[in-house]
Amino acid sequence: MKNRLKVLRAERDWSQQDLAERLAVSRQSVNAIETGRYDPSLPLAFRIADVFGLPIEDIFQREV
Repeated sequence: MKNRLKVLRAERDWSQQDLAERLAVSRQSVNAIETGRYDPSLPLAFRIADVFGLPIEDIFQREV
């Protein structure tokens, strides 16, 4: 699944660690999601959307 996590994080000048703390996950998890090595669970995807104040569809896109 493609995502805009890195771009959204950079727009806010947050490090991976900053975002990880907001999501209560490890920095390594944020890195894995950003690089597409890990797709977040649905509850985590909703937390990510809440942190950025955006709908999930604005962050994650299906790969076709």
